[in-house]
Amino acid sequence: MSEDRGLHTEFADADDSTGLVLWRVTNAWQSAQRQALRPFDLTHVQFVLLASLTWLDADSPTQQQLAHHAGTDPMMTSQVVRALETKGLLTRRPHPTDGRARRLEVTPAGRELANRAVVVVEACDRAFFAALDADRGRFTALLARLDAR
Repeated sequence: MSEDRGLHTEFADADDSTGLVLWRVTNAWQSAQRQALRPFDLTHVQFVLLASLTWLDADSPTQQQLAHHAGTDPMMTSQVVRALETKGLLTRRPHPTDGRARRLEVTPAGRELANRAVVVVEACDRAFFAALDADRGRFTALLARLDAR
């Protein structure tokens, strides 16, 4: 524990804190993604939900299934789905057996936008994570292990 600073931490240097480093990397990555998505008039969460819906579209998922797939908060997902619907990128239809649920379907315009945007998002990822070189696959696997917790 570092006693010479006001913060009583187990780390001698802030750069040794996995959480702090992850925080900084995440913020830098999100900033790069926001910049990449700006020409598409999509926020990052809008892109993630639209791309996830396009991925799942054959199954016409519910909002809850979409939120689970994307790892997003269900209430926030509902708000973003409404925004995407207003933009004409998806439709909500009644669920055949659950009167409270809605089935989601990506529109042709939504599918086209998702497929144009994913090219830019994946290029942004390649550039951002290029410093990992051959370690990128291992890094992704380690993140997936944390995600599975």
